[in-house]
Amino acid sequence: MSKTLSVVFIVFALALVAYNVTLVDFNNPLEGDSVIALIGIVASSCAIVLLLISMTSKKIQKKVNED
Repeated sequence: MSKTLSVVFIVFALALVAYNVTLVDFNNPLEGDSVIALIGIVASSCAIVLLLISMTSKKIQKKVNED
């Protein structure tokens, strides 16, 4: 996966986090649609972490191949 595509996916995941934060009812965060929004926030955050790990591993692999 190219770096540009990874950055696009990270931006998309950040947009999903921002959207889901607006759906959370902070008075009752564990009731109704708020639970679904919280799950969406966690899932998008996991996607961001995985993409960042992938980008870091590609940088490491590039440095190892140079030597």
